[in-house]
Amino acid sequence: MVLYAIFTVIPVSYALGSSFFAQRRTGAGPLGTRSTVFVWFDNYISVLDGTQLIAGLGRLAVYGVIAVPLTLGLALLFALLLDTPGVKLRRFGRTAIFIPYAVPGVVAALMWGFMYLAGTSPFSHVTRSLGWGDIPFLEPGAIYGSLANISIWGGLGFNMLVIYTALRSIPHELIEAARLDGANETQIALRIKVPLVGPALILTAIFALLGSLQLYGEPLMLKPLTNTISNTWAPLMSIYQDAFVLDNLHHAAAASIILAIGTAVVSIGVLLLVRISTRRGMR
Repeated sequence: MVLYAIFTVIPVSYALGSSFFAQRRTGAGPLGTRSTVFVWFDNYISVLDGTQLIAGLGRLAVYGVIAVPLTLGLALLFALLLDTPGVKLRRFGRTAIFIPYAVPGVVAALMWGFMYLAGTSPFSHVTRSLGWGDIPFLEPGAIYGSLANISIWGGLGFNMLVIYTALRSIPHELIEAARLDGANETQIALRIKVPLVGPALILTAIFALLGSLQLYGEPLMLKPLTNTISNTWAPLMSIYQDAFVLDNLHHAAAASIILAIGTAVVSIGVLLLVRISTRRGMR
């Protein structure tokens, strides 16, 4: 509780309190005196009236539609494959899929950035050799897929491990009974394993969703390589720009609180939808 208070309650309370203040210049002279004044909800109104955060959330939604389903789908697929009886190199496969998760996000973004850049990309080298030209990884039409690929590559292993652990906890007798009834491995996977690992799928879905809402490192690392990504491309990049470039900490605090509330609402909404669908399925 002490650690939770130090690293969560106190910072959030400080940001919330700071969001109701602003820097104003008062007094005589060409520059005046800079002072902190209480402005009520002016910062929140300014954030919601502005276009940067709304546009960033729109781009984030497109990114999430690509990244979240693919991350969960591939994690579930690999977990089911590794849980299939008689599969070879199971331990090696599990480790190989998990290793990218251990690579720091900044390092992974830089590595993929060089593979996206036309001059250093091995993929574009192959397409140029075939006479097809460079692959536009960093152009506006492909930037969402390029960013999602970095996220999927890094987060797939963790989600796969969570689902695989849940699969290993399914009673072996239940699987054997299904085989005795004539079910093949595909039927067992779809009708027994997937429903029983539902809680793990919900957990990984929320993790993937929260990771999408906190997108920051990947576009920041790719920004020097392309003009497609601006300083305010993602909401967290916009907040960083306000706080540490424009020196508008109070405005950034208000934007942070709005983003945090939105994240909580989305997470609760997902849980409620899952609960409602589960109840209907039980009926």
